[in-house]
Amino acid sequence: MGFSILFLIFLTVSFLASAIRIMNEYERAVVFRLGRVIRAKGPGIILLIPVIDKMQKVDLRTVTLDVQPQDVITRDNVSVKVSAVVYFRVVDPVMAVVEVENYLFATSQLAQTTLRSICGQAEMDELLSEREKINTRIQDILDIDTAPWGIKVIKIEVKDIDLPAEMRRAMARQAEAERERRAKIINAEGEFQAAEKLSEAAAIIRKFPEALQLRYLQTLREVAAENNSTTIFPVPIDILRPFMGAHYKGDG
Repeated sequence: MGFSILFLIFLTVSFLASAIRIMNEYERAVVFRLGRVIRAKGPGIILLIPVIDKMQKVDLRTVTLDVQPQDVITRDNVSVKVSAVVYFRVVDPVMAVVEVENYLFATSQLAQTTLRSICGQAEMDELLSEREKINTRIQDILDIDTAPWGIKVIKIEVKDIDLPAEMRRAMARQAEAERERRAKIINAEGEFQAAEKLSEAAAIIRKFPEALQLRYLQTLREVAAENNSTTIFPVPIDILRPFMGAHYKGDG
């Protein structure tokens, strides 16, 4: 009698252990009953019929997928290595289990081929300067292709573009030439503005000759402020002529 009770207790405990499952908040259990999918259950406690029901866990959290560097030949025949990172999550656990054998591997392979295809359609300058546009195009294609698997692509970022050494040297020379061009333009604009101001000042001095004398005295003051032992400054006779004329008039 006692052995029968212990056996029944053992069967009950074994049944409950195989029938009760606990799913976390970010998990869902895709339940199969006699090989046919029932539905996704969870989170919390779920009950399964031993032997008859089977389940497969699916994680609903965002997955960070690192796309290994891919050899790409751009539209202008430049060979580069491009790597990226993809962020996606499962939105339909049943489709992620039933429609594809391994959705992680399938998404990784699709991301690699899409990255090579889209980058191969762009030119080198476009890859470097319009990376956000490339990211959007790859994300749109991945989102459409993975939708039948119950997957939502949240974001994709081109992480690194590895250029050949000769291309990096050519780009460095181009950047240096561009900086020199800008420096020359800025210098020319500065000289042009200075010439305009000098012409305006000359026009004012031509109207008021006394301004030339004041400018001369100001220059003397600036020179005297410097720590020079000897300063030789020519004095034009035309500057002294007004003073000399006033002296002669006073004597007369």
